[in-house]
Amino acid sequence: MAPKDITRLIRPELQSLGGYSAHTPPETLAGKIDVPTEKILKLDANENPYGCSPKVAQALSDYKSWNIYPDAAQARLRRQLQDYTGVDASRIVAACGSGELLDDILCLFIKPGDEVINCIPTFDMYRTRTIINGARLVNVPRDDDYVVDISAVRAAITPKTKLIILANPNSPTGTATPEKGVRALLETGLPVLVDEAYYEFYGSTVAPLADRYPNLMVLRTFSKWAGLAGLRVGYGVFPPEIASYLIKIKLPYNVNVAALVAVQASLDDVDYLMGNVKAIVAERARMFQELGKVRWLKPFPSRANFIFCNVLRGNAGELKQKLQQKGILVRYFDQPRLQNSLRISVGKPEHTDILIKILQELGE
Repeated sequence: MAPKDITRLIRPELQSLGGYSAHTPPETLAGKIDVPTEKILKLDANENPYGCSPKVAQALSDYKSWNIYPDAAQARLRRQLQDYTGVDASRIVAACGSGELLDDILCLFIKPGDEVINCIPTFDMYRTRTIINGARLVNVPRDDDYVVDISAVRAAITPKTKLIILANPNSPTGTATPEKGVRALLETGLPVLVDEAYYEFYGSTVAPLADRYPNLMVLRTFSKWAGLAGLRVGYGVFPPEIASYLIKIKLPYNVNVAALVAVQASLDDVDYLMGNVKAIVAERARMFQELGKVRWLKPFPSRANFIFCNVLRGNAGELKQKLQQKGILVRYFDQPRLQNSLRISVGKPEHTDILIKILQELGE
């Protein structure tokens, strides 16, 4: 039999699927911009500018059992997360980033033809992973201030609806949905997945509602507040029965031992890490004020560790490239309802000063 092009066997809905757009690695810009790579300000991926706890490096250095698989049942990790979250360990499952849990949840609930409600604009991984898992995406637009229209979400429910996904606070806009709105969605009885990736910067959570609503699922991550983005560890709060299913269907050793060691060290140093969170929240307020003084930008109030801005004059894509040439990386958007806009991660005070200075120079 003659060899054939196997791409013809790829699922049709994936042949035209645009993937998730990730950040720009600074090392790829070496020699292409006006500053050396070590001076690049990386404000494009919502990473923590203060890094992880100093205890993490020491714990990783001291660890010796690299040749041993981690506990697939995550028993110790789930107990540690119980202490941090105040939620019983039977409700907690961890993964290699909260995105992996999103995939597992879709795998658990979705069959071809089912519908998933998505409140757009929002984190684009919800779109890509929903389509990859064979569901039909039902997009419900937010209002002009990027606030969720709860009544519109409820009106979009059909007999085929299997899941409602809500980022809270939302990415990339930083807007939050009050608990009352989340409860209104939970009262539909459908599974509701609330992504609280930026919980620590928001300071409000719906996780305590888990005992009251057996259809609530909450995702969290150590990437942002704890500075562990490179180690990829997230977790979720679920109904105990759903947690049991997720433990069964997840990859066996999905949280590696380096991540487990880093999480334990982080949870032993919460006060230090929350001090960094408070510094970022304070700088978020100052950065919002400073961006508001740039007459051709419209920043939106944020409850996360970034600020979303409409570019009122000029082209946001060109502005992103000009900032990159000066050594400042930001995220650029031009999708529906995010036209001509930027998302800028909150850095240290000196990072904000450099950013504002260059924005002012570019606007002259």
